[in-house]
Amino acid sequence: MKLTSFYPVVCTSRIQESRAFYTELLGFEPTFEADWYVSLRRPGPLPYELALLDHSHPTLPEAYRTPVQGLLLNFEVEDVDAEWDRLVVQGGLRPELELRSEDFGQRHFIVADPNGVLIDVITPIEPADSFAEQYTGA
Repeated sequence: MKLTSFYPVVCTSRIQESRAFYTELLGFEPTFEADWYVSLRRPGPLPYELALLDHSHPTLPEAYRTPVQGLLLNFEVEDVDAEWDRLVVQGGLRPELELRSEDFGQRHFIVADPNGVLIDVITPIEPADSFAEQYTGA
């Protein structure tokens, strides 16, 4: 398979709230908008994409027309402490997981979007010796 693009599509009953969350807080810009679908792209050297789809839309097979559950999106950033300040301290988002450093090599915190999708904001850090050998270097 020759892949030309890859991006998650969040099935939601909250299209406009989700659009506002991803554009206003996470820097995405709409590239297509309808009342049932919004395509988003975050500009930059690597243009990251995400889409929002009304969970009841007939383009989805009927058995799968439910809002998203159990999804975690990782956002790696240069300075997780600055993002903690911007999104939680100044921005008022409720943390689902407080800012902390993990032995496996991440400093991170988790917030949720309007659908309950978890947003894990991460800066990689040096792992503890007990985890260092588990990194493959790929």
